[in-house]
Amino acid sequence: MIRQKSKGTLIVISAPSGSGKGTVINGLLKNDSKNRWLSVSTTTRPMRSNDIPGVTYNFVSKEEFEKKIEEGYFLEYTNYVGNYYGTPREFISEKLNKGIDVILEVEIEGASNIKKLVPEALFIFIMPPSLQEMVKRLKKRGTDSKEKILERFHTAYKEVNEVTKYNYVVVNDKIEDAIDKVEAIIKAEKCRVDRIEEVFLNTTEEEIHELLMDDKEFVNEDIVI
Repeated sequence: MIRQKSKGTLIVISAPSGSGKGTVINGLLKNDSKNRWLSVSTTTRPMRSNDIPGVTYNFVSKEEFEKKIEEGYFLEYTNYVGNYYGTPREFISEKLNKGIDVILEVEIEGASNIKKLVPEALFIFIMPPSLQEMVKRLKKRGTDSKEKILERFHTAYKEVNEVTKYNYVVVNDKIEDAIDKVEAIIKAEKCRVDRIEEVFLNTTEEEIHELLMDDKEFVNEDIVI
């Protein structure tokens, strides 16, 4: 009765450092790897011990990044805590047109830029349960100096005030619950009225009327809507 648009959903996920957005995204991909694709961002930040080039990020030098900017390689890019981050244009439209949901893990400024370009995208903000917990997670990660953690903390303090620019906010207190909430949001979005391509009836109003008039017991098993 309802035919939905076959195009995939562009899902933009942002969060302050230490909020666990990477873990949430990994959970989403694990739940439906066939119909979801993570666009790997490009960055100039140093690699961490748990990073996998081409999987977590594409790592390039500052000079390489700036050259890609000039070439129009990025859908959007931003400078976050002293490092460049950018979203490559390549493959995104292709995946969406094939009905595959594309996930973008971007910083808040990048999300704002994407919203101007693709306002119909789904914007989700992952929030830490508290700033204290966020700092504990950053310390536990063991990849940043005290100065860098302080810088990330001050940035995060400003970022939480940007949450109203997003469609949804999910507090990542327990990772399994956070993933379930994001899954529910994605499913709800796919039921939006503006995603309906066509409403159609298999049986005309006149045919239904005749079936009802001919059926003395008013039984309607044969009516197909």
